[in-house]
Amino acid sequence: MSRASTACALLFACSQAFGGIAASGVESAKEEFNPERFEVALESGYLFGFINPPRSYQIGAEFLTARVRWGVVRSDMWLRGYNQFYISAIAEPIFRGIENHYFGLNFGMRYNFVRPGSRLVPYISGGLGLGWIDSHPEIPGGQGQDFTFNILTAAGISYKMNDHWKLNAGILYEHLSNGGQTDPNPSLNLLGPQVGATYSF
Repeated sequence: MSRASTACALLFACSQAFGGIAASGVESAKEEFNPERFEVALESGYLFGFINPPRSYQIGAEFLTARVRWGVVRSDMWLRGYNQFYISAIAEPIFRGIENHYFGLNFGMRYNFVRPGSRLVPYISGGLGLGWIDSHPEIPGGQGQDFTFNILTAAGISYKMNDHWKLNAGILYEHLSNGGQTDPNPSLNLLGPQVGATYSF
């Protein structure tokens, strides 16, 4: 009887332990696929002109971004993750170049690749927008007019610190052009690192 009682107690303890692990895994999976719906991010970058720029440009890129979760991909493959729609307000001091500043808006999508049980979330994003630059068409290589379109693409990784805060780092590409509304239309291609902090709610 003593041995039987000990065996029963051991089986009960094991079942409770494994039951707890399973429940925790299920809860973790639910949280991964049900992140907070809204995010606000403050991000900064330092971009360098490339692909035959008209001048040697260096630009500071400041973004205030709002994101909303939209759609989830529940898969065991590498596409596992969720979409976000975003809108960004852009303020860019031009440290080196012909112009002095650029202000604009960008609208786009971001995809987050969720890894099981990981705090690290790789992402890619892309969007289109518009803005205004203090153009100097009288200077060779200067932008042809103030009104300018923008294209932004980025790739990086976020680190989830807790339920509300994330840090991220990545690479940002930016294209500025007036879409051929003036001739010449030199446009700008910019590339550089970007870091930021995100609050989810």
